[in-house]
Amino acid sequence: MSPVHAPVAPGKLGEAVEVMPMQTYLGELDAWVRSRKDELDELDAAALASPRKDELSSDMTLSMALWKAVSDRQQLLLAVWDGGRVLQADRERLATLIWGRLDATLDPAALAKAGGSGAATAGALAVSLPEACRLSDALAGQLRQRLSLDPAADENAARVRDLRAALERLRDQVALEPDTSRPAAQHTWDELAARIKDVTERVQRGGDVGGLLGPLEIDAAKFERDLIVGGAERRDTRDRAAAAAELRDDLIAREAALHQLAARCVEAVDPAPKYAVPDVDALGPVPDSPSELAAYRSRLGRVADAMNLAHASYAAALAAHDDLTNRLDALTLKASAQGLASDRDLAAAEASAREVLTRQPCPVGVAQALVDAYDAWLTYATTRIPKEARR
Repeated sequence: MSPVHAPVAPGKLGEAVEVMPMQTYLGELDAWVRSRKDELDELDAAALASPRKDELSSDMTLSMALWKAVSDRQQLLLAVWDGGRVLQADRERLATLIWGRLDATLDPAALAKAGGSGAATAGALAVSLPEACRLSDALAGQLRQRLSLDPAADENAARVRDLRAALERLRDQVALEPDTSRPAAQHTWDELAARIKDVTERVQRGGDVGGLLGPLEIDAAKFERDLIVGGAERRDTRDRAAAAAELRDDLIAREAALHQLAARCVEAVDPAPKYAVPDVDALGPVPDSPSELAAYRSRLGRVADAMNLAHASYAAALAAHDDLTNRLDALTLKASAQGLASDRDLAAAEASAREVLTRQPCPVGVAQALVDAYDAWLTYATTRIPKEARR
């Protein structure tokens, strides 16, 4: 299991992203999402088999929730990106989706299972897409160490290189700390730097550092996680009104992306889900009063829940259509492998199924029946093949 690292995001909040960096980022983000899912599946299996599974469950649940939030935000980015056909407004919307907060996307039920202090949970929520990816990296690194899944001693040099790279990332994070907490963070960084220097020198001398690397990696991962979460907590504490405005802007961007996703779904499949996309503007501007702000934030949360439901429904409808196409492709390959590619009944059944699958919108129920019919014809044709022909 090789660890992956968060891709570098383009642009910044409030400025339209450039097309080429955005295209590169989407490719790197897709690779990160896929690799992290495989890594989390392996970590989850190891955690379930570990005698320490209870103490690992909160970090494992939070890691899964973060991955789901990033994956959902990736789908919205792809919907707005639309294969690169983006105007100025679309590029601004992409910047908002990248640099806006993810707390409306994370599943509250899953986060509740993660446990921990209320402040830590709130901090984990108030992060942007790039911060969520880096936080996921830190959590995954900590889980790998606690489960003892890293390579053995013959790969110690590579582990030291990873530690030195982590130290540079931590240097940048420490520089962002406020004056009140920067001295303590700098002291922790200095201690880690001294330990990493000692381990590096031992490796260069050919010494055995297997027992030193594990605790050092755990401490570095925990320090990185604490710095990221601490920064998010400070932003949330410093200006809750600004956070509500940021969330509102994010929901407006999601609203536009969901309209595009819904339009694609209605164009592609029939019947399509009929969930209305909430109108964020109907909530009005962000109020100044703290009491009104709490109620306003609650309404924003309900709008986010409605958007999550609509998003899941439209995405599932499109996925069902793709599954039918993939199933038909697999069946035709099976027919070819058995020498039945020229069978007239199978050819007619395939033509009917593909014609319906390519319609816009595609009647999914009819397409399902036609793919089932092709499957039935294939089963029937297979039973007619003489035993000699199968050898």
